[in-house]
Amino acid sequence: MKFIIAIIKPFKLDEVREALAGIGVAGMTVSEVKGFGRQKGQTEIYRGAEYTTNMLPKVKIEIATTDDMSPKVIEAIQQTASTEAIGDGKIFVLDLTSATRIRTGEAGDMAL
Repeated sequence: MKFIIAIIKPFKLDEVREALAGIGVAGMTVSEVKGFGRQKGQTEIYRGAEYTTNMLPKVKIEIATTDDMSPKVIEAIQQTASTEAIGDGKIFVLDLTSATRIRTGEAGDMAL
């Protein structure tokens, strides 16, 4: 099993969610987060005063999936989240050693 974490631009969330649903992803966890990478923040204007924010709003998507499904999930996220501009985000893939469905006690791939 794999645990996929994607950090993307917020306005791309609906597009990514639809693409993942289209390939059969049954569930995901979504969090609003802030962070920065190479872009090092951005300059904003508020009430006529210019200021710099070093943390940009992002969305973190977490998905537990089978080994067979993970390449499709990664490809779907990469293709739909891309704007071909700096700050599009990252996808991290971790090995998932265990998963248990709380309601039934099912474990492993059956819990996904």
